[in-house]
Amino acid sequence: MLRPIPRPASPSTALSTGEKVAFLRRADTYPGRPARVETVETHMSWVFLTETFAYKLKKPVRYAFLDFSTLAARHRNCQRELRLNRRLAKEVYRGIVPLTLERGSLRLGGRGKAVDWLVKMHRLPAHRMLDAAIRDGTVSAADLRNMSRVLIAFYRGLAPVAVGERAYRKRFEAGVLANAAELGRPDWRLSQRQIEHVTRAQSRFLAAHGGLLEARARSRRIVEAHGDLRPEHICLTREPVIIDCLEFKREFRLLDPVDELAYLAMECDRLGSAAGNSILERYLDAAREQVPGAMILFYRAYRACLRAKITIWHLADHAVERDKWRRRAREYLDLASSYVARL
Repeated sequence: MLRPIPRPASPSTALSTGEKVAFLRRADTYPGRPARVETVETHMSWVFLTETFAYKLKKPVRYAFLDFSTLAARHRNCQRELRLNRRLAKEVYRGIVPLTLERGSLRLGGRGKAVDWLVKMHRLPAHRMLDAAIRDGTVSAADLRNMSRVLIAFYRGLAPVAVGERAYRKRFEAGVLANAAELGRPDWRLSQRQIEHVTRAQSRFLAAHGGLLEARARSRRIVEAHGDLRPEHICLTREPVIIDCLEFKREFRLLDPVDELAYLAMECDRLGSAAGNSILERYLDAAREQVPGAMILFYRAYRACLRAKITIWHLADHAVERDKWRRRAREYLDLASSYVARL
């Protein structure tokens, strides 16, 4: 039987996130009493790792693009995360588990009043995640064939989403400027000259060749995709699985598959690997698409700037490792510079 954590306050008293996290850090919280529990914190979640499973608790946060501030909102998001991620990782996403309060004590999966919800996942082998495999030099040709097959089938199975041609183009026009405005903040201490250079190059491309993007929308190439296709979300098991779909805002998932795969290729470039290029080329061959190289370079540059922005935001959250995040943001900007140089 699981040992509950005592609650000296009244059961009606709202539980703090700290109390929930303290309970979920304990090994005796979980079935089977695992030997240890590892904890990972992100912008929006806490993840608790046992030897076999991972449990994700949403933070009660609110940003311009999401709202997890209420219990009902977090429950809805857990349900959405489960549904969307089962498209590419059905066996990984096991279900939603309530965190309950019973007679003043917390329980995981109990029958009392739900005070929060967690997504339960099967834990994947860390050494077979694509980013780790790239660093270890263990990515094989068979891995890339299998990963390409999974992604090609995924995109083929998605219904096209109607997106206005001008709206699709303007999404990028606005995004280029938003990325530049955030990256250009003096307190981030990034190269203003470099930011201005990559921004001008992207804006020039959109002015001269924005019709290429409009054509993608007009030919109904936009689908509800994964939304965050990075190497750390891809596991090279015998049947590859992809986790951590961007679930909290549908607009961010409405993508051209070429854009999403260019994003993956960019992230692989940062790790010094051509794995993403191989997957993108296999997709283009299978889809029989003739996509201008300049548009792919634009997609890569845009995604590199977006990732630089998201990365530099870590400086506001982390008192330590500040040099790490600033260095990584600069890596993304260097990638963007290399792409626009070829536009």
